[in-house]
Amino acid sequence: MRASKLIPLLLLALLALGSLPATAAAKRKNPCLDPDRRQFLRCPDLRMKRPFDLSLDRSAKPGRVVLRAASSIDNVGRGPAELFGIRTSSHGMRARQRIYRRRAGRRLGIFTGGTLFFTYIQGQTRYWKFRRGLYLQIWRINRRGQRTKLVRRSSKTDTCLRDLERTRPDVKRSPRRRVYPACSTNPRRRRETIGTSVGWSDVYPASYPGQWVDVTGLRGCFAYRHVGDPTNAVFESKERNNAATRVVRLPYRGGAPRCPKTGRLDAPRAPRADLPIEP
Repeated sequence: MRASKLIPLLLLALLALGSLPATAAAKRKNPCLDPDRRQFLRCPDLRMKRPFDLSLDRSAKPGRVVLRAASSIDNVGRGPAELFGIRTSSHGMRARQRIYRRRAGRRLGIFTGGTLFFTYIQGQTRYWKFRRGLYLQIWRINRRGQRTKLVRRSSKTDTCLRDLERTRPDVKRSPRRRVYPACSTNPRRRRETIGTSVGWSDVYPASYPGQWVDVTGLRGCFAYRHVGDPTNAVFESKERNNAATRVVRLPYRGGAPRCPKTGRLDAPRAPRADLPIEP
């Protein structure tokens, strides 16, 4: 077919797409950030603790030096951070976030782009984990204590999103017992629910596999940064408190670092674009 005949057909197709009902491509914003809707919802609020229990390890990678640190993603919101996954491949699930309404038994199901992955943990087995749920990073900082360049990152990015420790029993509606247990290791799972309850934390000790960043050859002052839910795949009532930083001097020797006073190390991040909501 000649190009002169093809162009009008393409224009007609584009016009047809533009005439589709608005509902066909309707998208809604994060309801937890909508002042009119969030009052009826029990939205989660994930908050990252600063890296703690830091230590050097020369055995994790032969010939390399890594800096270990424990991490903790705390839910201090009004509702659980819950993801419901449905199997889509041999090692993957598409996840839908469940946000509970204030009226008991009712909830929203939102596809936010989150996924679960059957992740292999060195020396252990595979677990169904929240894909790209945690970033461990080393940033260079300037004399004003501001982050200037990402220089190293951990290969670990997946996390369970579980109830491991009840760190904030003072938070309203925090359940006394675990609701979301450890991640499943069942390779036959077709559906899986993971989450972190209100007042509970997904904690990983510094000794856990992959809980480190390679710092070989680095010298000077740096920011050790932990970022929870870095892709905003969990809609929250607050999207700007998911990162926390500790300034360290490398090579690491512990104690207070002789470094510049910190600037705004964890700048706010914009929320995700509008995404479709399903019942």
